[in-house]
Amino acid sequence: MTPMRDWNAGRLLDLSGSYWQACTLHAGVKLGLFTIIQSAGDASAKEIAGRLGSHERGTAVLLNALAAMNLLVKSGERYANSPFSKTFLVKDSPQYIGYMVMHHHHLVEAWARLDQAVVSGRPTRRRDHFGHEEREAFLMGMFNLAMGIAPGLAEAMDIKGMRRFLDLGGGAGTYAIHFCLANPDLEATVADLPGSRPFAEKTIARFGLSDRISFVPCNYLQDDIPGLYDVAWLSHILHGDGPDECQMIIHRAASALSSGGMMMIHDFILNDESDGPLFPAVFSLNMLVNTEKGRSYTEGQIRDMMTRAGLRQVRRLAFEGPNASGIVTGLKP
Repeated sequence: MTPMRDWNAGRLLDLSGSYWQACTLHAGVKLGLFTIIQSAGDASAKEIAGRLGSHERGTAVLLNALAAMNLLVKSGERYANSPFSKTFLVKDSPQYIGYMVMHHHHLVEAWARLDQAVVSGRPTRRRDHFGHEEREAFLMGMFNLAMGIAPGLAEAMDIKGMRRFLDLGGGAGTYAIHFCLANPDLEATVADLPGSRPFAEKTIARFGLSDRISFVPCNYLQDDIPGLYDVAWLSHILHGDGPDECQMIIHRAASALSSGGMMMIHDFILNDESDGPLFPAVFSLNMLVNTEKGRSYTEGQIRDMMTRAGLRQVRRLAFEGPNASGIVTGLKP
């Protein structure tokens, strides 16, 4: 069980209204305020409103709220980015996380109808209606998150002697990129829906790895996985589907492994009582409002699915990533 939080009325109300600050951040990123301010060095509300084509009063109120949140620095009537905002919220920064912020923004409407999803057991948002902006925010948001994990993880994982790497549902291909950077003899395939292809190929080219990483269109819920691999990496894909679909995905990935090959499943992992850690438990609600059957899974459930797919020496690694993500590995006999 997750340790009890020391609740009182004030803390409950702070939590209840915490979305106000989240929406303030979302608006700043969506409007590109941080990038505009960075290009100007600093600027007044009137100047920023002129660049945006927005109302001066509305712009000033938003700027002041962002300054109160210490995301902007206000001097007189002029605004500049804080050091943190320069690093993470200016679009041309290598550490920009605005795509993930925008992904969170696109989820707000579905989360506001969480009660309806609980009553009906059905999602309140249709994933098949993603527009280009939403797909970009999702895929590049996943890239933002993976960039904080993938470089160190790829260096730490021992896959010496393995030559063919499958990044199943790999989106922009971040993990394939960093495993290849850490292992010069490795070649990789990113297998994902066709809509991910332009984002993956652009990102792969940016790292100069187009000759070693290919993209294969694949709906792993409907198609067998083409090719044979020494490593199958499944990062944050199981939580999007129900237990039967996950078992099928793992079976298909196992079928694409050569004898002695390794499967690595990376996801937000619940304890076996399903009441913690906090992030995977709340993330299950995100899957409730956004998918037909998705959820977070326990370590025991993941181990059982891998064992039923014929994998052996199934174990959880010591690795612990952000938001209680973990890795479970298994070998194909």
